[in-house]
Amino acid sequence: MNENQRAATAGPATMQAAVLTAPTRIEIQARPVPEATGRDVLVKVMAVGICGSDIHYYEHGRIGPYVVKGPIILGHECAGVVVAVGEQVRTLQPGDRVAVEPGVTCGYCAFCKEGRYNLCPEVQFLATPPYDGAFVQYIKHREDFLYRIPDTMSYETAALCEPFSVGVHAVRRARLQPGETVAIIGMGPVGLMAVVAARAFGAGRIVVSDREPLRLEAALRLGADAAVDASAADGLAQLRGGADGSGVHVALETAGHPAALQTALGSLRRGGRLAIVGLPPQDEIPLNVPFIADNEADIYGVFRYANTYPQGLALLAAGLADTDGVMITDRYPLEQAQQAMERARTNKSGSLKVVVYPNGPV
Repeated sequence: MNENQRAATAGPATMQAAVLTAPTRIEIQARPVPEATGRDVLVKVMAVGICGSDIHYYEHGRIGPYVVKGPIILGHECAGVVVAVGEQVRTLQPGDRVAVEPGVTCGYCAFCKEGRYNLCPEVQFLATPPYDGAFVQYIKHREDFLYRIPDTMSYETAALCEPFSVGVHAVRRARLQPGETVAIIGMGPVGLMAVVAARAFGAGRIVVSDREPLRLEAALRLGADAAVDASAADGLAQLRGGADGSGVHVALETAGHPAALQTALGSLRRGGRLAIVGLPPQDEIPLNVPFIADNEADIYGVFRYANTYPQGLALLAAGLADTDGVMITDRYPLEQAQQAMERARTNKSGSLKVVVYPNGPV
C-alpha cells in the first residue's frame, strides 16, 4: 500500500448521508466512507446545490426513463477538497480544492471518442438512478472529472459551474454569435446561469421571461437587458423586441413547460435557433410546424453538457457576475437536507438556489 492509498483509509470509517427512502422522505444514515483506489479520488464535499432534477426525484421518483427504485442519495452540483487519491492518480493531491463534474463516462464508446461524451450510454451520473449523489460527507470520483479551482473561488461558485455548464453548452449548441439577440424562457437556476453564459459569449441583448418577480430581478442583476412577465398579454411581443418586432436570433427554453417552449419558438426571428434545455412532464408537445418550416428555424436538443468545465470555471473566476450573491438564497447543514429540499420545492417565489453543506459551516 503506497502513501496515497494509506491516506484513503486514514480518515473516518463512516460518514453521514442524507438518503431519500420514500417520496418526500429523507433520512440521515451512516454509510461507509468510500476508498480511493486506481484513478479514483476521495473528495470531502463542502457544498451541494439543489437542482430541479433533485426535486423531481424527491417528489415524483422519476424523470423520464430514470426511475428511483430504491433508497438513493440526491445532489450532483458539488465541490469540495481532495483528501485521498488512488495509486494511479497523477494530476491531483490531498488538499486540492476541486469542482466536480458529476457524470463519469466510459471513455471508449463512439460518443466519448467524438467528444460528445454527454451522450455516452454508460455514463454514471451523480444522483441519477441507480447512482448515489453528493448529499454525503465524502464521495469517490474519477480523476479526469475533477477540476482544480483557485483559492479565490468559493465552493458555492464551483458548485454553480454545473448549472452554468448547461448554459454554456446550450449557447454553444445554438451557435450564439457576438452581438446577437437572445431570449431565455424560464428563470430557474439553469435559466439564470444561462443569462451569465449568454453574456459571456457576447450576446448583444438578452431578454428573459418568468412569472416570479424575484427571478426576473435576479436575471437583471446577472446581466439581462430586459425582463418580461410571462403572464403579460403582450409578453411574446416584448420578447420579440426591436423596433420592428422581428424576433431574436437565439431562444433558450429552460423552464420545461409546454407553454414556455411554444413561447420560445414564437420569439424567434426568421432563420433563428432554438435550444431546448428544459424537460416537460409529458413526452409530446404540439408545436407550430408551419412556423418552423416557413422560417427555417433550427432546433437543438440540449442534454447536460460536454467539455464545458474548464471554460466555465475560468469564466466564473473572471467575476462576470455576482453569482454567489444573487443565486444563493438558502443554506442548510446536511442534517437538515429534508428541510432544504422542501424549501427548494415549495418556495419558488422566495428562493433561487438552495445549498447544502455536508461538512459545514453554513
